[in-house]
Amino acid sequence: MDLISILYPRRCPVCDEVLKFNKGKICDLCKNKLDFISEPRCKKCGKQIEKFEEEYCFDCRNKKHFYKKGIALLSHTSIVRKSIYSIKYNNKREYVDFYVEELIKRYKNEIDSWNCSVIIPVPLHKKKKIKRGFNQAEIIAKRLSKGLNIPMDTNTLIRVKNTRPQKEFNDIGRKKNLKDAFFVRADKIQKDREKFKKIILIDDIYTTGSTIDECAKILLNNGVKEVYYISISIGMGY
Repeated sequence: MDLISILYPRRCPVCDEVLKFNKGKICDLCKNKLDFISEPRCKKCGKQIEKFEEEYCFDCRNKKHFYKKGIALLSHTSIVRKSIYSIKYNNKREYVDFYVEELIKRYKNEIDSWNCSVIIPVPLHKKKKIKRGFNQAEIIAKRLSKGLNIPMDTNTLIRVKNTRPQKEFNDIGRKKNLKDAFFVRADKIQKDREKFKKIILIDDIYTTGSTIDECAKILLNNGVKEVYYISISIGMGY
């Protein structure tokens, strides 16, 4: 029996109750409460849509995205919002294990078909990372990197502007908030063009796509050919 698991038993990422030893990473009751994305889903952002005959959601029909395609595991309901908040602000990093396990189980074949060579987490500004102690997107990316056998890079895309939380703004405000927020080590991309030809961006939440788009745009402008994204949850959009 794993001594670590006895001393520090795993907790459910939704209700935070202690799970029985070796009985998975979430309790059955809570797993049934989660709104997993299923078909039909938007062929661009991966958001749940209502009709199979509609290939794209309202947002993606009316907005140009710089990334090529994305995948999200869950709709951003109040239950998921609370769980992700606990990861970010209550240091519940173990919750990530369940979400990454589900992403790989459900979408590995699709992700493999993208043929990407590197995973890049959306970076935090250094002040926020010091205050929080970690970057939740980096924790997710690290787990995905291991499960998908795709290297992770945290030194090429850098956040140089300490932006305010995106939830405080409308779509126009989000774009202004992110203007000049990121910097790319173009020299790294130029030295290893094949590695950085296709990349996957990782974030915890996709709301309107402003953050992913801003990262994708600057990466594309510096030699990357295609950008994809993966997130734990996705909002309804505007």
